[in-house]
Amino acid sequence: MTEIDLPQRIEAMRRFNRFYTRKIGVLHEGLLQSPFPLTTARVIYELAHQERTTATALGSELGLDPGYLSRILRELKKLGLIDKKRSRTDGRQSVLWLTESGQAAFAQLNSRSRNEIAAILGQLSWPDQNRLVKAMQTIEQLLGAPPERRVPYLFRPHQPGDMGWVVQRHGVLYAEEYGWDEHFEALVASIVAKFIQDFKPREERCWMAEMDGQIVGCVFLVRESATEAKLRLLLVEPKARGLGIGTRLVQECLRLARQVGYRKIRLWTNSVLLAARSIYEKAGFRLVQEEPHHSFGHDLIGEIWELDL
Repeated sequence: MTEIDLPQRIEAMRRFNRFYTRKIGVLHEGLLQSPFPLTTARVIYELAHQERTTATALGSELGLDPGYLSRILRELKKLGLIDKKRSRTDGRQSVLWLTESGQAAFAQLNSRSRNEIAAILGQLSWPDQNRLVKAMQTIEQLLGAPPERRVPYLFRPHQPGDMGWVVQRHGVLYAEEYGWDEHFEALVASIVAKFIQDFKPREERCWMAEMDGQIVGCVFLVRESATEAKLRLLLVEPKARGLGIGTRLVQECLRLARQVGYRKIRLWTNSVLLAARSIYEKAGFRLVQEEPHHSFGHDLIGEIWELDL
């Protein structure tokens, strides 16, 4: 094979760059038919994959000029997509995170990106798809792409189809792990149906946890009165346990409850749910009432826990 000289190699690489950016729509005014240009979308993506970060760390990760990044962050703050607070460890820095609206914007970008890539791959046979992925991996390896620093999961608001997952996974997991019958699944179905029918976006929330593109957990914060909220349906898939997802889901509930102005959060659980009880206790909830009951095919001890905010 004849060796390609340097000018030809340079032109080949430039040609590939032009082709690929055109193929994935980078040159469009809004990436993935969104209002966000590429760099802004990348900022949203990085924030979605980190629990908390600072502008300095974000700029270093993305290789962005501090002034340019600052303008992007101001715009995202103006749109209500991010929030920030002064760092406890370094008063010169502000900690950044996506708001609920920011999480929703990311979820839309993420879904469109998956669909677009799936459409591209769908034009190829399975062997050619594998060749393409391996070629991309080779490019990353040769150019020394650093490993992505990211939490292994992310949170997003609920979207169509999620309530079916909540009902189905509660029914399956509680049957497998505790032997509860279909009456528990019916209870969960009634809870999520009421949540959707009476949903109050400013005062209530459902968080869905995702890992590698799959749902692995959920929790709900539901309005009981002007001063009280209820935490409901905390669930984490077995394969995702041990990563702190359950704890963070509960923390999101507490954060929103304080933001809304609730004075108390209550929840109902059962004494056999040891992992969930441990999370509630560590979050500051206290057991205020116990009552034996026969439900879901078993004799159980129901518990009410409360947290004053």
